[in-house]
Amino acid sequence: MNEIGTFDILGPNMIGPSSSHTAGALRIAFIAGKMVEKPAAVRFVLYGSFARTYHGHGTDRALVGGILGYHPDDERIRDSFEHAKEAGLDFTFEENFTDKEIYPNEVDDYYPNTVDIYVKDENGNEMSLRGKSIGGGNAVITRLNGVDVDLTGNYSTIVVQHIDKKGTLAFVTAVLSAYDLNIGSLRLYRESKGKMAYAIIEVDTMVSIEEKNDARGFEAVKNVLLVPAINLD
Repeated sequence: MNEIGTFDILGPNMIGPSSSHTAGALRIAFIAGKMVEKPAAVRFVLYGSFARTYHGHGTDRALVGGILGYHPDDERIRDSFEHAKEAGLDFTFEENFTDKEIYPNEVDDYYPNTVDIYVKDENGNEMSLRGKSIGGGNAVITRLNGVDVDLTGNYSTIVVQHIDKKGTLAFVTAVLSAYDLNIGSLRLYRESKGKMAYAIIEVDTMVSIEEKNDARGFEAVKNVLLVPAINLD
């Protein structure tokens, strides 16, 4: 018999009416906001039920709150639009019901709670990701800059953007070991051999700016991003 915990009955501690449409959406945007140094502009492309109900379920305010770095129980989510304007963050929403990449066969053949996020920093650097809200306030990032990945944000995570080159992961893991950081999991995703790749490294403790900068010390490493864990309890 499967055990049912309190979290499964009550859901996450959050602001908003729906764990999938608010807490899950916020988690996706929170990760997106960590993909650049300081978000200056963001475009949300909503699919399926996200596109149909994002006003009523507060998905739009949750997404903006996530980019601003809010957690699911932050009272500021309700006024995230106003806070974004005060912070100088431009944001737009687009509804897409016909994307054939997500709907390969017909309009109804898709995962319903999906969003693509395109975020730019003050210097014009842009990162994109695709996220799916999978229930209970949880989410998974399935694509990063066009590369298929698997990133949940359940643990403190280091995202290493690099050229697929021999010795890169050995260097990065040696840096983490030197700082006595324990790796919980490490997954590598790449466009193709020798092209752009992403190492998704989950660790047991927070990563410092110094550790992040040292991990950039290999020529093939283009960027190192830190995604802190989100506590849904």
